[in-house]
Amino acid sequence: MYNGKLKLWPRHTLAGLSLLTILISAGNASAQDDSLSLESIEIPQAQRQLCFGFADVSDPKALAVCDALNLDLNVKARELSEQWVRQEPNSPAAQFALAEVLLTIEGNMPRALFHLNRAEELTNYNDIPEALESGNLQWHYLTLSQLSYVHQLMGDQLRSLEYLDRVEEVYGQDVESFRGWPLIKLKQYDAARDSANLVLQNSDNERERARAWNTICAADLASLQPIESLTACDRAVSEDEDFADSVSDYDTVYLSNAAEVSLSLLRMDEAEEYLNRATRYLNADSVANPWIYKLYLLMNQGRFDESREALDRMLVWREAQEPIVNVMNRAEHFLVTASFFLLAGYSEDAIKLTTTALNQPDRNGSYSADDAQKDSMAALINMMANRLEYQIQLEKISTMDFFDSLSARVDALSFQVSAWRSERRAAALFAEFDVLQNRLRPYAPLDVHIPEWIEPEIIGSIGTGVMSNIIEQANSNGAFMLNAGYYHAYKTEVAALDNDRAAILREGAAALSQLPTQEVLLRARVAAQMGKAAWLRNDYGEALTLFETAYQQDPSILRRLAISLPVDISNDGAEFSEQVADYLAASPRFSQDANGLGLEVSASPDLSICLKTRTGTILSCYTMAAAESESSKWNAQQLTQMFHTQTFGLGYEISQAQRSILMGSSVILSSQNDRSLQRNREAVLDR
Repeated sequence: MYNGKLKLWPRHTLAGLSLLTILISAGNASAQDDSLSLESIEIPQAQRQLCFGFADVSDPKALAVCDALNLDLNVKARELSEQWVRQEPNSPAAQFALAEVLLTIEGNMPRALFHLNRAEELTNYNDIPEALESGNLQWHYLTLSQLSYVHQLMGDQLRSLEYLDRVEEVYGQDVESFRGWPLIKLKQYDAARDSANLVLQNSDNERERARAWNTICAADLASLQPIESLTACDRAVSEDEDFADSVSDYDTVYLSNAAEVSLSLLRMDEAEEYLNRATRYLNADSVANPWIYKLYLLMNQGRFDESREALDRMLVWREAQEPIVNVMNRAEHFLVTASFFLLAGYSEDAIKLTTTALNQPDRNGSYSADDAQKDSMAALINMMANRLEYQIQLEKISTMDFFDSLSARVDALSFQVSAWRSERRAAALFAEFDVLQNRLRPYAPLDVHIPEWIEPEIIGSIGTGVMSNIIEQANSNGAFMLNAGYYHAYKTEVAALDNDRAAILREGAAALSQLPTQEVLLRARVAAQMGKAAWLRNDYGEALTLFETAYQQDPSILRRLAISLPVDISNDGAEFSEQVADYLAASPRFSQDANGLGLEVSASPDLSICLKTRTGTILSCYTMAAAESESSKWNAQQLTQMFHTQTFGLGYEISQAQRSILMGSSVILSSQNDRSLQRNREAVLDR
């Protein structure tokens, strides 16, 4: 999804419960070696809390670090591990301990990798006797397994596989269940499937089997053809349920993946049920925040009140996540929030979020998509946000005198230039034919998730000629096999960009008749394009019906598509009302026409503007009391601007404090000061 579609269950180190576990696992291969005789191994009598995955770590400094970590004294753990490295720079245990703190507590992968590399240099044993004799066997084993994990997260899958091979070579550990995901990332789908099948044939371990089914789930989705069933992803979920000791151990990754597969089969209700199951319990270790995916789903369906609630709950979940998880899925949080801000009218915040997502390196080793795909979506939404802000600036300029508007016009132009730059960047990232073809498939698995109501924007970035060929090729390859409405929606967008009115109405009608009813925002986009075409053909009745439908489904669509809504502006004759009517007539959102919708301005009893259908049904009304301390002109400007804000957004007031949280400021501190967020946290925990 967002940062990537399907996800791997976060792999912890391959460590067993004791040194003895490793030796026994290698015993069959080395039974002839007297140095590995079980009689010669001292078995610890006392068991204590696990330290770096082992129950028999004896080094006092390592135990002190682990005690600090177990007590959530993270600063203390950092101080102890750094002090240990300063005192014993040639200790692999010290280097590993500091790397573990940097990785799991701070999410600082590059620095963790530096210390892991140093630990490997200090060990680099070729067999168990050599490692055992050194007294550093545990640290060598942990270093190799963690190096495989970090390289996977940082995108170097070949190195990840090399370290898995090294663990197997030196310690005889069965690592087959960990090979599947790096192979998926390398797009070696057949090899990944073969590896997973080996695990299913040879392993009775529920965790390994769940991981294998998850790998097959991803491999099955690699084809452009829609898969026929949810078997593999269902099995990943069921295996995970089998081994869970308690419901709090239940991992959300497999449920989120199953939801993705359901969406690729266009089973929206089934996908939502999987996500509902995943949201029941906070899981700090899971790379999958189900509220992100539910927020996308709710937005697609135009369920805006529920979307607003999901946004709050997403923050609560993010607050609870471990730092390393936050590093891996931060782009997901940024991009889904930016998408909501587009709908809500907070375009400047959407620009900041997408710019941050573009500029920060992403750690996506647990996601099926890659950095380029994340960047392509970020660039696309950044383009949309800049265009949206340009329209908002034009709306404000319509209420200003010419000289007063000069500065605003320069600002507006800067947003237009920024939109063009982002569009070019998005076009470059989408340039590959295969990527684009798979991108057109509804809810394309494995690729980064771009909402279906946003995807038509790609056509304008790439060009209608190229995209027309790709759309037809994708259709021939079965991308729209499950529902041809998506094909016709893309064709509608092509026709709109080519200004082919007949094709817009023809393809749009086909899209609206076939698209799933849940695709509310995509249907609104199609209806808006059809309304514009019908109006230009002087079919006023049909055009107004289409505009009304589009607006009621997605109030922001007319502004996002830069459409001027035909309206018949009227007022009560007051001087104030006349002034407001002039501002509305100059607005890019409206065009004066006697055949249009009703737009009524009144100065009594309060200042108000109402947008109505031809039959008098209210579509939007904004009323405010006059500020007596301000001039009539100021009141007219304020009323007009606030009417635009409410009419072409969702009408939600999102405080600056909460927007700062959404953009990455301290969630914990802010949640303590935000009662609504605190209530949401309690609600999640009570579910």
